[in-house]
Amino acid sequence: MANPIFASLPTTIFEEMSGLARDLGAVNLGQGFPDDPGPAHIRAKAADAVLNGYNQYPPMAGLPELRQAVAAHYARTQGLDLDWRSEVTVTSGATEALAAAFLGLIQPGDEVVVFQPLYDAYLPLIRRAGGVPRLVTLAPPRWRFDRAMLEATFGPKTRFVVLNNPINPAGAVLPREDLELLAEFCIAHDAVAICDEVWEQVVFDGATHVPLIALPGMRQRTVKIGSAGKMFGLTGWKVGFLCAAPELTRTLARTHQFLTFTTPPNLQAAVAFGLDDSGDWFEAMLAALQRSRDRLAEGLAREGFVTLPAQGTYFLNIDLAASGVAEDDRSFALRAVREAGVATIPVSALYEQDHVTTILRLCLAKKDETLDKGVIRLARARDSSVGS
Repeated sequence: MANPIFASLPTTIFEEMSGLARDLGAVNLGQGFPDDPGPAHIRAKAADAVLNGYNQYPPMAGLPELRQAVAAHYARTQGLDLDWRSEVTVTSGATEALAAAFLGLIQPGDEVVVFQPLYDAYLPLIRRAGGVPRLVTLAPPRWRFDRAMLEATFGPKTRFVVLNNPINPAGAVLPREDLELLAEFCIAHDAVAICDEVWEQVVFDGATHVPLIALPGMRQRTVKIGSAGKMFGLTGWKVGFLCAAPELTRTLARTHQFLTFTTPPNLQAAVAFGLDDSGDWFEAMLAALQRSRDRLAEGLAREGFVTLPAQGTYFLNIDLAASGVAEDDRSFALRAVREAGVATIPVSALYEQDHVTTILRLCLAKKDETLDKGVIRLARARDSSVGS
C-alpha cells in the first residue's frame, strides 16, 4: 500500500510551473537553474573522467580527493577546520543530504523547528522520519526572526532546527546577530541544527555568509549541507556535501549508504578539480548574477513593479500588492504563465500555514533576453489583471 505521507502530496510547485512553461513555450523565471552552462574547464574534466577515468563504484563516503577539496574550500572561504576523513560525506545532491540528516537523526516524536517559507522537501521528509515540525513564520520584507518567535516555538521536545541560509525563496542573508540568537536557543535546548547552506557562494553587494557551525558552541551540534550544483551553476549534477562532527557523521554516512550509496565518480572528480582550481569563477559568477539581478530589478521598476531586496541566491521577489496586483500570488502566477507566457513561483506555495500570498519569486540567473522578455510579459499579465 502507498505510504500516506507521500501518496497524498501534490506535485511540487516547481514541477508544476516548469511543466506549464514547457507545455506552453513560456519564458521560465520559475525553477532555479541558470541559463549559463557552467564553467567549461570543470565540464571538460567530467567528460575526460568518463572517457579516461574510473567509472566503477567510488567509496561510499565520496572520493578522497573531493572530500579533501571540500574541507580545503571551507577552510579558505569560511575559516572552518574540517577533518575530511571523519567529517565530510559526499551525497547525490543536497536533497539527499537533507534526507540522510532527517532520516538518520530524527526519532519519532522529536520536535523540529523549521522556518517558513521553506524548501518543499523538508516537511515530508521530517514527517517520514517521525518528526513533528514546529513552524516559525518569516515575513517580507525583512524575513527575520526574533527572540519572541523562538520562545514561542522551542519547547521541551525540541531536538532539531532546520535552517536555510541564505534563504530561498526570500533572497535574504541572515545577519550574525540572528544566527547568534538561534545558536543560543540550540545550546539551551540541546538541539542539533541541520543547515541547508546551498546558496553560501551566492551573496551580493559584499555581504558575508556566516555558517552556523562556526559560532561558539555549535561545532559539535551542526550538520552543514552544501551543493556543488549551486557553487558552479551545474544544478543537474546533484553533487552535495554533508559536513558534521565525527559522531554525527557516522550516523549520516550510514544513512547515506542506504539511500544512494554513492555519487557518479566522474562528477565527483570534476567538482574536486573545480574546488581546487576555481580560478576567478566565484568572483565572475557573483558579478554576473548581481548584474542580472540589477537588470531584472530595473526592468521591473520601469514597468511599475515593486521588488524586495535580494541579498543572495538566484531569486528576486515582486511585492504584488505594492505593484497594484489585487490577485493572490498563485492566481496571478497561473494566469501569467497561461495568458502572458511567463512562469514564476508563488511564494505562498512554500508555506504550510499562515501563508503570505502577495509575493512572487523570479529566477534572476538567466540571459538578458530572457529577463527582458519576462519583464514585458509580467507587465502584460499585470495590466490584464488591472483591466479586467
